[in-house]
Order: sequence, then C-alpha cells, then structure tokens
Amino acid sequence: MKKLGKTKLTIKEFDANAKINSSTVTRRFGKWNNALALAGADISNTFYSDEELLSNIKDAWLKKGKQPSRRDMDNKELSMISSGTYLRHYGTWYKALESFIAYVSENDDDSINEISENDNTSSVKHKTKRDPSDRLKVQVLMRDGNRCRICGVECSGGLHNIHFDHIIPWSKGGETTLDNLQVLCSTCNEAKGNM
Repeated sequence: MKKLGKTKLTIKEFDANAKINSSTVTRRFGKWNNALALAGADISNTFYSDEELLSNIKDAWLKKGKQPSRRDMDNKELSMISSGTYLRHYGTWYKALESFIAYVSENDDDSINEISENDNTSSVKHKTKRDPSDRLKVQVLMRDGNRCRICGVECSGGLHNIHFDHIIPWSKGGETTLDNLQVLCSTCNEAKGNM
C-alpha cells in the first residue's frame, strides 16, 4: 500500500504488485477485508447480506416498474448495489433472480396478517392492510408485468403511473392479496373508481 501510495487496496491491485497471490492471503485470513483490517488499510469493499441484496432488487423493480436487467443494477438512480456484487455473490444474474423470486414469495408480514383495519371509506373488517407491501407489489408486477390489465398500455415512468388496484374494491370487502390485485394505468384505475 505504501508503494502504491494508497490507503485502500483491491485484490486486483494486490495481485498486480505483490510477490504472492491474493488467494494465499484470503486463505490465511479468511476474507480479504480481514487482511486489510490487520494491515491497517481502509476496507474497500462492502459485503451485503442476502436480505440487503434482495431488498435492493425489490426497490429497483418497483422504481422501474418491471424486472430490472443486470445492466440496470449499474444505474445508480435505480440501484444502490452494482451488478458485479450480485455476480460475485450469486455467480450469475439468473441465480440472483431465482433467489429474489424465493424471497418475494415468502409470506410477507406486512401484507397478510390478521388485522382489523377500518378507514373512512370502509366499515368492513379486513384481514389485510389496504395498501400492498413492496413485496406484494413486486409479486403483482411479476405476474402482470407493467401493462394495464384493462387497456394493455405499458405503464412507464415508474410507480407514479402504475396503480395497484383491488379487483374487488377494498370498500366492498376485497382483501389486499395477490389474487385480488392487478396492475392498472392511472387512466383506467380512475375510470374504474369503486365499481
């Protein structure tokens, strides 16, 4: 590090300048960051948990309104974590998406639980909250895509043009479940109203 005049050192830089290979260092210290910490260097890479990685895909999916591509993950406005991190963690983008589907398909405590919620538009007792959770929104987008189920137009521009509509209206006892939600464009949702 002194030779390079740096406080951070990547594996690539180490391999280009050291007499031993970085794999020797990681075998000895368990992780590259452990070796950096012992050498008094700044940690150059952040390691994310599965929860953080999969939650970031969820956020990117909701911002885009449809499945993000591997390249989309390098767009800092869409994703906080780069595609390279997913490739290192899961091996391929496809495997990352498989893990994401399993993550989204797990029971979501925010969307399906025994609650009694009354609001100004409904006196019906519900088992679910009115607004779908982010996981449930992603499940609806995975099923419907980002196309309106009534007119078929592509809902673009992110979530502000995508509406998650209750097929059986909330005020008439419709629950916030995957089977009772659909993607609509703002025009069709406003025209449908409480029908």
